[in-house]
Amino acid sequence: MTEVAFHFNAPDKLAYACRLLRKAAGTGARVMVTGGPQTLRALDLALWTFAPLEFLAHCYGEVTPAVLAASPVVLAESVRTAPHQQVLVNLGGTVPEGFERFDRLIEVVTGEQEDRLDARRRWKHYADRGYAITRHDLTARPA
Repeated sequence: MTEVAFHFNAPDKLAYACRLLRKAAGTGARVMVTGGPQTLRALDLALWTFAPLEFLAHCYGEVTPAVLAASPVVLAESVRTAPHQQVLVNLGGTVPEGFERFDRLIEVVTGEQEDRLDARRRWKHYADRGYAITRHDLTARPA
C-alpha cells in the first residue's frame, strides 16, 4: 500500500519542493511531480535557479525514453503514463489519479486557507480508503 505523507505549513511550496526533490534525488530516488500546468512551469524554472551552484536533472513527462531514464525528477500533469512508480510529489489541489501505483506519495501544503482546505479533502480521501498518513509540520522544524 502507498505510504502517504503530508508536509504541512510550507512557507513557499516551490522552494520547499526544490529542497525536497534535491534531497530525494541525492538518495537515488526517482520522483514524479504532479500539479497544474502553471505550477509545473514555475517549478521547472525554480529547479534551474534555486541553487546557483547546483543542477537537479529534471524533465517533463512527454520526452524520449532516454531523457526519462536520465532524469531523476519528472514533471507531469498526469501520472497515468509514469516511467516509474517510486515517489510521487503532489503540488496540486486534487488527489492525483493513479497515486496508488506509487510506493510513496508526498503532499506539500502551505498555510494558505484554500490550500489547507484542499489538503483536508485529500487527507479524508486517503483516510477513508485505509491509507496510513504521516504528518510533518514544517513550522516545528528549526530554521
